[in-house]
Amino acid sequence: MKYYINIKSLLCGSMLLLAASASLTSCTDWLDKDPEAIVSEDEAFKNYRNFQGYIEEIYSLIPDKEKINYCTSWNLGDDAVHNPEGYAHMDHQVDLGNYRNWWNNGQFWLNGARSSMWTNSWYCIRKCNMGIEQIKSLIGTDEERDLLLGQLYFFRAWWHFELMCYFGGLPYIDQTFDSENIPALPRLSFQECADRCAEDFERAADLLPNDPQGWDEKLAGMQTSGKNDLRINKFMALCYLGKCYLWAGSPLMKEFEKTKNGGVAQLLGASSNGKTYDYDETYCKKAAEVLGKALDMVKGGQVSYKLAEYKYSDIYNHTKDDKSDTNYSDIFYTYNQDWKLPGTCEAIFRGLSPDGNTSNWNCTKLFGPKVAGVVAHDNIIHHPTANLIDQYGMANGQPIYLVRNGELVLNPLSGWDPEHPYKNRDPRFYHDIVFDGFHYVLNTEILTAEQKKHEYCTLYSDGAMRFVDKGSSTGYFIQKLVPHQCNEGDRWYDAWGGGAPLHTYLPYMRLADVYLMYAEARTAIAKGTADLSAKDYCMSYSAIDAINALRDRVNSTDYPMEHVPANLRDTREHFMDEIRRERAVELSFEGFRWCDLQRWLLLTEPPYTVKYSHEFERLETDDWFKSHDPKDAKVGNFHREDLITRRLETKHYWFPLPDKDVYLFGEYKQNPGW
Repeated sequence: MKYYINIKSLLCGSMLLLAASASLTSCTDWLDKDPEAIVSEDEAFKNYRNFQGYIEEIYSLIPDKEKINYCTSWNLGDDAVHNPEGYAHMDHQVDLGNYRNWWNNGQFWLNGARSSMWTNSWYCIRKCNMGIEQIKSLIGTDEERDLLLGQLYFFRAWWHFELMCYFGGLPYIDQTFDSENIPALPRLSFQECADRCAEDFERAADLLPNDPQGWDEKLAGMQTSGKNDLRINKFMALCYLGKCYLWAGSPLMKEFEKTKNGGVAQLLGASSNGKTYDYDETYCKKAAEVLGKALDMVKGGQVSYKLAEYKYSDIYNHTKDDKSDTNYSDIFYTYNQDWKLPGTCEAIFRGLSPDGNTSNWNCTKLFGPKVAGVVAHDNIIHHPTANLIDQYGMANGQPIYLVRNGELVLNPLSGWDPEHPYKNRDPRFYHDIVFDGFHYVLNTEILTAEQKKHEYCTLYSDGAMRFVDKGSSTGYFIQKLVPHQCNEGDRWYDAWGGGAPLHTYLPYMRLADVYLMYAEARTAIAKGTADLSAKDYCMSYSAIDAINALRDRVNSTDYPMEHVPANLRDTREHFMDEIRRERAVELSFEGFRWCDLQRWLLLTEPPYTVKYSHEFERLETDDWFKSHDPKDAKVGNFHREDLITRRLETKHYWFPLPDKDVYLFGEYKQNPGW
């Protein structure tokens, strides 16, 4: 039976008090909660080690988006689509405008069957407040007190901020309450709530060491030297502080602030057309300053974070070049590395994901063709829309399409050829996307005769892998997060069946995002095109430099990638469009697209409301692909066809709060339209 827990019980009710007392845990293995180790408050807050054990549970409750249930969904924008067997999942419910389904959808990370961002947030916020109030009980040093408080302030802000991204401004809970003294807590606007988050992120940044190495150098951190990779640190806090300011300054939040009523924004009836470039300059200036400072720390070697290398001897199979020290694919999954948590040098903020073939049962079979059982399990498939494919531009740095007056217009400078649609594309396309002719199963020895027919992908119109029940409705699969070798021939997913350990995990923030956010914040406050090249908020990068840094990362002899061309930075608006396209490509399928379209006031605007496919005829023979690169294939009659029109209204810019919560007291208002 699934029990409903409302916000009141999570803040102060007996259910939470019981859970909180059970969480006063002193851990032997750091970041590894022992549920049997229950101690009293006096013991939990007595010394540094016990207090840190109390905080460890907060780390353990960060939801793993990919493993919320045996099959999960986290891409809600125009970038992904399910085949029909997955229509009950939240991404398709969003397409239908059925946002209320979030509370009962066990496949969705906001309230998943195994972990719930909503429930965990209020519970952990209470833990943070209890810890902050009890810090005076600590018998320890000032350094130990700073480390503990820094983590608690960060987490109090982080849990609030994650909820705000989907529900808008909320009450900012900065103290514990008991059931006899429950205040009527009004909702703040997003910007008001962001200000409170910013205060806590800034406190955390002031108290914590720069990075994991900084933790290792602290006397307290030395107790777990070499195991501090996931610890909250100054750099994390600065990056989230910058993100908090950028989100607060985004067009949606600025528009809501202008129209707020009693702490709840009333955007109903307001058209977002023409407001997508209208940022709040005060917040964006703060964002540029903080994110610029973070990038200067990276450039100056003050932190250990850096962009992972993009060097492949075989990009389709994610085979790392021998000269590469780090690997882009390792951000998202690790293979044959003893279950090592993905993220490598680039992941900034991650939760726990102790694997043991868990990825096998929760993620690895969601992305490939189920025709003839080439990929095992049920027939649920997440695959990219052609919308996302069209975001991947050309090696010359040009987009294929420009957005002009709500329409997609073919860019005459791109050089894209509809007869060779996959040739000379952005190198990330070849890493991330499975397309027609792709060699999908490398080892066919154990395949059945029927399965062997599908060694190479048949993703042209009416191809065997285009049937929507077991294939792709759009003409593509994705392998960015899970390698295509997770099939019944190569069996990378099956560590216990003769393979090697495969561990998948999606970080909440990585360094590439910081470059993108800085470029957006700096461009938002640009007064002219000269500002796009200015280094007044960051000594290391201008807005243009930040985008080019990501393109330099993927540039190679075999797969070149040029800088942002002059025609895309001739106006502030055109360059902002290019930053947004760069976000769509670099962060594809990582769960950010819905929030981006939302905060840019584009969620309800064409062309972002229509998901479409690519249709074409295969002109090469099947045998041609056995000796040629599939990107060189010639096709016929390449065109788009609409699949789904998303019926979204202005109310869909925010998810509805649980009804039972908004009935608690009048000040806690429901989002408009719900």
